[in-house]
Amino acid sequence: MRKLKKATALLLCLLMTFSLAACGGGTTKETGGTGEKAENGEAQADSGSTGILTETGTYPIVKEPIELTLFCVSMPNVEDFATNDFTKFMEEKTGIKINFETGSRDDWETKLNLAFSTGDYPDMIMFASPSQAKYGVKEGILLQLDDLIEANMPNYMANMGEYIDATRQTDGHIYAICGLNECYHCMYAKKMWVNTYWLDKMGIDVPTTTDEFYDACKKFLEINPTGIAVGGAKDGWHARFEEWMTNAFILSPSKSQDYRVEVGLAPEGKIRTIANTDEYKEALKYMNSLYQLGAIYDGDFTQTEEQLRALANQEGEPVLFLPCGTISNHFDADNNNETYRHYQVMAPIAGPDGTRRATYMKYAGLGEGDFFVTDKCKYPEAALRWIDYFFTTEGALSSQYGAEEGTDWVLNPEGKKGLNGEPAMYEVLNPYSGEAQNHDWQDVQVKYFPAEFRLGESTDQNVDVGTSLGLEKLLYDATKEKMEPYAQKEGDWDVLPYLKLTDEEATKIQTIGVEVENYIEENKVAFITGRKDFDKDWDSYVKGFDNVGLPTLLEVYQTAYDRQSSK
Repeated sequence: MRKLKKATALLLCLLMTFSLAACGGGTTKETGGTGEKAENGEAQADSGSTGILTETGTYPIVKEPIELTLFCVSMPNVEDFATNDFTKFMEEKTGIKINFETGSRDDWETKLNLAFSTGDYPDMIMFASPSQAKYGVKEGILLQLDDLIEANMPNYMANMGEYIDATRQTDGHIYAICGLNECYHCMYAKKMWVNTYWLDKMGIDVPTTTDEFYDACKKFLEINPTGIAVGGAKDGWHARFEEWMTNAFILSPSKSQDYRVEVGLAPEGKIRTIANTDEYKEALKYMNSLYQLGAIYDGDFTQTEEQLRALANQEGEPVLFLPCGTISNHFDADNNNETYRHYQVMAPIAGPDGTRRATYMKYAGLGEGDFFVTDKCKYPEAALRWIDYFFTTEGALSSQYGAEEGTDWVLNPEGKKGLNGEPAMYEVLNPYSGEAQNHDWQDVQVKYFPAEFRLGESTDQNVDVGTSLGLEKLLYDATKEKMEPYAQKEGDWDVLPYLKLTDEEATKIQTIGVEVENYIEENKVAFITGRKDFDKDWDSYVKGFDNVGLPTLLEVYQTAYDRQSSK
C-alpha cells in the first residue's frame, strides 16, 4: 500500500496540538479487547500534551470522559439512540458520551445542509452522506483524515486497507470512513420472480427465452383475464420490470450514484448510455409487444412499490411475473405463506441473439461515505478510535444485534455451518427485527460486513426456504444457481464504479442529469406503450439527447472515470 498522503495545514495543526506518536506495532484483524493492548505488536503510546487518550487499540479510549455530538439518520425500528442499550455499551467501553442529532429518511439531507449553512453542525456525521466535494474538498468543513486514519484506526487499516485508495476524493485526500457490506444476493438484485402455481396450472416450464416468456404471458391472460402477467413499479428495490427484461438484449447497468440514466462502461472502455443503442431499441420493441398483448399495464410505470405489494396481495388478482430484489418485499412469509411459496427466482431469459445477462453490481459493497469528522470536533483522534471498533467482528455484531455475547450472538458455534456451507463464523441469537426496539442500532451504523462475514452466519442447511427463517438461504441459493452464471463477462458492457466528481463537475451536471433521466424515462414509456412509433420517432429520439445535455453528462463522467483509473 502506498504511503497515505500528508493532510493539509489545518490537520497538521491538529496533530501538533495532540502530538500523537506515529502508528506502531504490527497489524491485527481486531484490537477490541477492553484495557488490553493489540493482539499483534505493541500498542501506540499517547504522549500528547492534552493527555486525554489512552494507548491506541485499548479501551476505554480516553482517560477522562468526554462528549461528542453525532448526526445520524433515525430509523423507525430504533426507539431512542440516547437510551439505547448499544449506546450505553459504547459509552462504558470507550468513555465517550454521544449526544445525538437526527434527521429522518425524508429530511436528513435538508437538516444537514442547513446545519452547514448556519455553522451549527456536529462533531461527527454517520449514516448520512454530505457532499464530500463541496463540504470537504471545497469548504474544509469535513476534515481530511489521511494521517489520522493511519495513526488511530488499526482495525480499519487492517481490514479495509485494500479499499483506502478507492475512498480518496478528487484532490487525493480522504474525507470519509467507508463501510463495507458485501451482500452477495444484493449484487444480483435485478431479479424476476415467477408464480410457479400458475405455471403448473398452465402446464408449462419456467421460461428461458423471450419467446417462451411471451407465450407464458399469453396463456396466463387467456385463463386469467383479470390477472397481471408482468408486475412492476416506478420505485422500490429493483421493482422495475424494464431493468430485468433489457438484459435479454443488452446489459442493464446498475444505478451509479442513484441516477437512472442507463449509463455503463461500453466494451471499448468508454462511458456510454445504452439508451440510444440498437440493442436497447430491440428491448423496447419486445416490451411493446408484451404491452400490446396486455401483459404490461400502465400502472407498472406509475405505482409505488407499496402499491405493487398491495396489488400482488389482492385476492383474485394474481401476478405471474414479479420483479424485486427479494420476494419478502411483497409477501409476508408468515401471514401469507401459501402465496410466498409459489414464487421462485427465474434465471435471465435469452434474447433473439442469445444475450442472457444478470447485472452484477460488483461495486455495490463499498460505501460512498459512512462516517465523517468535522472541523468542530475537538477530539478527532478520539472520534476515529470510537468508530474503529465497528471494524471488528465483535463491533459489527454488537451494533447490529446487541452487545451481549452469549445472549445476542456467539462466535464460532461448534458444529454449525454458514450460509455458504463452510464452518460458521458466528450464530445470531437475537435476530434482526423491523419492529421498534431499543437494544441495538440495527442498520444505523458503519457496517463492516465483508463477504465472508455475511456468508459465515450460522444457517441450518436444511432450513425450510419457504419460511421467513429460510429467506437468506433462499436468496443465496437462487443467486448462486440462477444469477451468478449469467453475470457480465470481460469485453461486454459493464457497470460503473462510484464516480467521484468535483464540486464544479457535480454542479455542472446537476440539472442535466435530471433532464437526461426524465428524457429516457418518458421516451421509454412512450415507445413501450406505443405512443411513439419506432420507425417514425426513433431517430429524432436519439438526436434529442443532444438537446438535453447527454454529451456533457458523458464527458463529465468520462473525465471522472479516467481520473480515478489513472491513480
